[in-house]
Amino acid sequence: MDMLSWTGNLGPILNPLMLAAAVVFILGFLGQVILSFAGIRPGEVVINPDRTMSVVRTPSDYMLMAMKYAVLLFLTCCVVYIFGGIVQPELEDRGILGQLGRQFLPVWIALIVLYAVSIVFKRRLGLYGKLFDNPIGMVGFGLVMFWIFTAVFSTLVATHGPIDVISQMRNELPGTYLPSGEEGEFPVYLLGGDSLGRDVFSRMVYGAVSVLRIAPLATLFAFMVGVSLGLPAGYFGGKIDTIVSFIANLVLAFPVILLFYLLVTPEIVAAGIPVAMAAVLFIFPILFFVVLFNSRFHTQQGTRNILVAIVLIVGFWLYFSLLSDPDPDSPVRFVPSAIDVIDIPGNLLIVFVSVVFVNSPTVFRIVRGIVLDVQTRDYVAAAQTRGEGPWYIMLWEILPNARGPLIVDFCLRIGYTTILLGTLGFFGLGVSPESPDWGSTINDGRRLLTVYPHPPLPPALALMTLVLGLNLLADGLREESLKD
Repeated sequence: MDMLSWTGNLGPILNPLMLAAAVVFILGFLGQVILSFAGIRPGEVVINPDRTMSVVRTPSDYMLMAMKYAVLLFLTCCVVYIFGGIVQPELEDRGILGQLGRQFLPVWIALIVLYAVSIVFKRRLGLYGKLFDNPIGMVGFGLVMFWIFTAVFSTLVATHGPIDVISQMRNELPGTYLPSGEEGEFPVYLLGGDSLGRDVFSRMVYGAVSVLRIAPLATLFAFMVGVSLGLPAGYFGGKIDTIVSFIANLVLAFPVILLFYLLVTPEIVAAGIPVAMAAVLFIFPILFFVVLFNSRFHTQQGTRNILVAIVLIVGFWLYFSLLSDPDPDSPVRFVPSAIDVIDIPGNLLIVFVSVVFVNSPTVFRIVRGIVLDVQTRDYVAAAQTRGEGPWYIMLWEILPNARGPLIVDFCLRIGYTTILLGTLGFFGLGVSPESPDWGSTINDGRRLLTVYPHPPLPPALALMTLVLGLNLLADGLREESLKD
């Protein structure tokens, strides 16, 4: 059976349009560069004698306009491919691109609903709502949510299992039909097969689950540690600041990759150092929320006691569940298996702890710098005059007013963590060999890159688009937060 084509029935119509759009964009870009060297700039707004305004256009404006419409035409063709893949009944008519659009149908629906609701109620949603007034932020948010929804609907999007092997499909090109598909099995490897005969597209989809299961949560834990140490260090100063800053600088001075190599060595793991680090780092979220509620409700003892009790019970339950080894025969078992709700394999726990440990000092330095700047503001002096305690001032006066830079850094840091996880997977550190995470998949495919380029490219593009989306989202949030 012939391979599935990339474009299906829509190719003869849309391919020339996309090619023309690409040519126009390249020519417009080259023309813009030449005009820039010639000193010709875009036109500016001119105020006429009758006090009306007009724009004097230059050749540079027409070049930019051509590039703009070329991009819009290219994106319109992509949308038509996706829509065509949804409405056309036969697989051969849809082609690879159309079928990819059809596989992501739950993601498209979720994105449309999310954007529609967010735009309608954006005036009531604070900084998140303002994001939809910023085109850069909207694009970044869309890219990030695309992969989040892909991870959520991974079982619906993927066509095969992440570790399902069909030996006859080793290194097969995109669009290759299975030799003998079983009943109900998807008949094609849309993006080809890897060196073991696994579906590249499905591994890319499940790789999003692996990355998004670790990166946001590890970044959140790193922020908990950094905020918990940075607030008192910046507010109190003195010996606390000196000691914690010295430890943070010591960690930052250590090479990151070498640190990961050390943490995953069998001798270090056998010594229990990663588990000990986890025991120390994972206690910070509990301490943070205990101090948060105690400082806020210290005059309302009933409410305070209830909230603190809930934090301690739930927090230590999750804490010991997180530290417990999922292996029933393991000695590192702190809670019964019946209530052990968080089962993280030992290798992922090492990666998680390592990411938190590496990111925490940087967050600490950012929070400390913000506190040193904000604590001189009038509202902090007003709280001190009212007789508020230092922890109340730090957590309920300084921290909320520092949320803008911290939210931006949180988005950027998730991107850094995603790249770091990809690097670890590429080097095979802390992940199982059959893991579908993007770094491991890129590493598996790069060995035959010159012969079979299709296995490593989809996960590499997925990693790039997710990090690009996080950076654009951070830029949009930064611009909107500066307007407050």
